[in-house]
Amino acid sequence: MSKATRANTQSPAPRGGDRHDLIRVHGARVNNLKDVSVEIPKRRLTVFTGVSGSGKSSLVFDTIAAESQRLINETYSAFVQGFMPTLARPEVDVLEGLTTAIVVDQQRMGADPRSTVGTATDAGAMLRILFSRLGEPHIGPPGAYAFNVPSVRASGAITVERGAKTTVKATFNRTGGMCARCEGRGSVTDIDLTQLYDDSKSLAEGAFTIPGWKSDSQWTVQVYAQSGFVDPDKPISRYTKKEMRDFLYGEPVKVKVNGVNLTYEGLIPKLQKSILSKDKEAMQPHIRAFVERAVTFTTCPECDGTRLSEGARSSKIEGISIADACAMQISDLAAWVRGLDAPSVAPLLDALRQTLDSFVEIGLGYLSLDRPSGTLSGGEAQRVKMIRHLGSSLTDVTYVFDEPTIGLHPHDIQRMNALLLRLRDKGNTVLVVEHKPETIAIADHVVDLGPGAGTGGGTICFEGTVEGLRTGATITGRHFGDRAAVKDTVREPTGTLEIRGATANNLREVDVDVPLGVLTVVTGVAGSGKSSLVHGSIPAGEGVVSIDQGAIRGSRRSNPATYTGLLDPIRKAFAKANGVKPALFSANSEGACPGCNGAGVVYTDLAMMAAVATTCEECEGKRFQAAVLEYRLGGRDISEVLAMSVTEAEEFFGAGEAATPAAHRILGRLADVGLGYLSLGQPLTTLSGGERQRLKLATHMAEKGGVYVLDEPTAGLHLADVEQLLHLLDRLVDSGKSVIVVEHHQAVMAHADWIIDLGPGAGHDGGRVVFEGTPAELVAGRATLTGEHLAAYVGA
Repeated sequence: MSKATRANTQSPAPRGGDRHDLIRVHGARVNNLKDVSVEIPKRRLTVFTGVSGSGKSSLVFDTIAAESQRLINETYSAFVQGFMPTLARPEVDVLEGLTTAIVVDQQRMGADPRSTVGTATDAGAMLRILFSRLGEPHIGPPGAYAFNVPSVRASGAITVERGAKTTVKATFNRTGGMCARCEGRGSVTDIDLTQLYDDSKSLAEGAFTIPGWKSDSQWTVQVYAQSGFVDPDKPISRYTKKEMRDFLYGEPVKVKVNGVNLTYEGLIPKLQKSILSKDKEAMQPHIRAFVERAVTFTTCPECDGTRLSEGARSSKIEGISIADACAMQISDLAAWVRGLDAPSVAPLLDALRQTLDSFVEIGLGYLSLDRPSGTLSGGEAQRVKMIRHLGSSLTDVTYVFDEPTIGLHPHDIQRMNALLLRLRDKGNTVLVVEHKPETIAIADHVVDLGPGAGTGGGTICFEGTVEGLRTGATITGRHFGDRAAVKDTVREPTGTLEIRGATANNLREVDVDVPLGVLTVVTGVAGSGKSSLVHGSIPAGEGVVSIDQGAIRGSRRSNPATYTGLLDPIRKAFAKANGVKPALFSANSEGACPGCNGAGVVYTDLAMMAAVATTCEECEGKRFQAAVLEYRLGGRDISEVLAMSVTEAEEFFGAGEAATPAAHRILGRLADVGLGYLSLGQPLTTLSGGERQRLKLATHMAEKGGVYVLDEPTAGLHLADVEQLLHLLDRLVDSGKSVIVVEHHQAVMAHADWIIDLGPGAGHDGGRVVFEGTPAELVAGRATLTGEHLAAYVGA
């Protein structure tokens, strides 16, 4: 070895950059954070805990991740930034040591009818390239295998400006894979015309029965009445063939209505564009009810639900078409791809194998690539987003996860923990917002926020190791070792709900009796068929109240008072007490401050930079006109009432001059689900995931029903909040309701009167009932994965 080489083996002197091993946050004041200062070690796994609403997401997502993303965006030119989302700097004094942040949140994936697991990941694109290279017969480029690409043919004259202008004839062909009949949706619609209009009436008499279509003032209706294609005073049943054709299927054409240029279009294409092209689950409840009543969705007879054209389905590799490949369970598809031997596309096969193996590794091997992305649960969507990062060669990146264990069985949580540790061991900083003790236990560093929620939170209660948290005096530390015991006695059912021959998705002719009048928990590993059994087999009709994990939709003008319907009785009480109109007490109506239109803040657009929000000087952020604030109820004006917490408002509207029974009932339900700390006027956009879930639960509790179906109500709940949820479920059952819960949390399982366990695995390895009985019998038998984990949980 040379002297020069020996000299290079000596340890280099520490450099300045080596000292930057912390992310430093000082003076964070986003949402409810109270001048929070914290130092987070880099290249470690840090878990953020605390009760729901304590400020975890405000610190991790709205401060650290948001500032990292904003700083990255600023590296682009002003021109490019004009096309990017504008991000405001978080309200924080100092943020140092940030690295590139990759956020993997719980936001549902796009619910577009043409969006699938394959289109949302790289797997679909790679599979299309594979078939375009190896498929026999060869039908065209990758687009020929894409159900989102229609076939296009065109011919005509084009002008070529090259020297002298020359007109030449040209033809254009593009082969797409879209089924022409269903336009790549896989289903066709059959519309019941009797649900659209009453044919015994004329348009002038209000024949339309479509929600929101009124004959007196609705522009949509006026277009039909004054188009000249039909007689508005003649009953629809007496239309001629031509009038009926124009009325139902007329081509778009410009017409003038009351001096305004509008477009007339037949009723059927009009509805298909305005309503039927949208995701049904994203519709308002009354619109969804209308669609379910008026429209029948049937599998497309031309493509048999595959969404693909005949040409795309005819091209095969070793007897398998791309439609067959996309319909396979991903674990089976991965095995098929591994069996292909084609040196000409070896790099593509390697990348596809790696992606499909990542699906299996992350516990999603039971999905198929043709699964609509809108049907994925929050936990499944989050894990699908993780896939592209598992094989990444990037290091020194900050990965931010929002409760990655949501929707996971205890058996699957172990696998998720291994993935988080693998990301950390590659030299990355991993930040996780989490409630499950199994994931908190693997943390290198823990930051506990609290002590309470909302205004009672927003401070750091503990920083340190997991052992320090266990022995600490925080709420998380006190509840860390909580274990719900299996009940000695269980309730006796008052009846049974029979499910026979259930075959939805992966269910295999399941026969099961669901007991009524008790707390029933349906459990099993992710993908075992729980939701298919509960939501697909229990009719959501009269007497059944179903509360799923669907997101609450609302703008920054929406708040708990508007979402729950609480504002209506409050406005009426104010109007009655002061002898004025209720509309005055709405910041979205006549009472709105003219300076800010009831928003409370004025936004100044700064082009490619973030808009600046300043408190409205006219109303000082109160959102109402000064004249409206003169009216009082019980000594308080409307802005003071909306600033109250649920607990304060419950007392205020419970007795005295302001007593309002309708408002008091709604406030009682909000308090029952543990939201007593929320202020009535807090924007929905600032609520955490757990708070939104409980807000939805409180709203549905008002519905009259004998059977409540809950889908993972512990999602986003702290260990201390789970105990309160169990008391709420007990109260529902004791009041004569039947409660059916799809759940993985062992505390809920142990507290159940009856357990239905599905499995034994996921996808085609599941779909069977592997246990029915009491929690004590499940623990004693330990015959299923759930039984083993529940026995370990209760210490049996």
